Amino acid sequence: MSNLIQFVANHDDLSTDKGFQFKFYCDKCRNGHMSRFLPNKVGIAGELLRAAGSLFGGSFYDAGNAAYHVQRAIGGKAHDEALEKAVEEGKVYFKQCTRCGHWVCPDVCWNHKAGLCEDCAPDEHEELASQQAQATSEQIREKTRAQDYTKELDFLNRSGIVQCKSCSAKLNPDQKFCPECGTPNVIAQQKDRFCTGCGSAMKPEQKFCADCGAKN
Repeated sequence: MSNLIQFVANHDDLSTDKGFQFKFYCDKCRNGHMSRFLPNKVGIAGELLRAAGSLFGGSFYDAGNAAYHVQRAIGGKAHDEALEKAVEEGKVYFKQCTRCGHWVCPDVCWNHKAGLCEDCAPDEHEELASQQAQATSEQIREKTRAQDYTKELDFLNRSGIVQCKSCSAKLNPDQKFCPECGTPNVIAQQKDRFCTGCGSAMKPEQKFCADCGAKN
């Protein structure tokens, strides 16, 4: 079996006492191929004896257990033969790179022009597309970092906090004077504004009354 080790190193053994089956994987992308299920004649015989034992009990059941142990005792040779068949079948679905020795799937990881796996001979079109995509992503990140998306946002007003015009201390909108320097808080002092013409309530930023049009 030494000549098979290189190929079967990347595989799962799914065999049971009823039969043998193996799944082989591509060394690069892990795509797989499942071998055909090969029944184990000894395992089938043991299963029939176990079925008989479940119906009649006694010696038949003991014979079923004995057949299972016989199968385990001679399963090594049957297993190796099944593995050898599965390997010969599996080799049809993989290609071996003569440069690195890896077995890879032909659809995804094999460069047909170069006759090597794509780790050893990358596909130029795929590499170009990959480099272009990386360059585009990097340019987008650079432009995003250079753009100031917060310069028009007033975080203090959104949170209900204002700043003192003199010392930049944070003020509550209801505080009429800065507790740090005593500067008047214009927003608080203009909070309760009324039109001088009609007496209607006005917002601090209003220059004309919305009800009578008077300038305030």
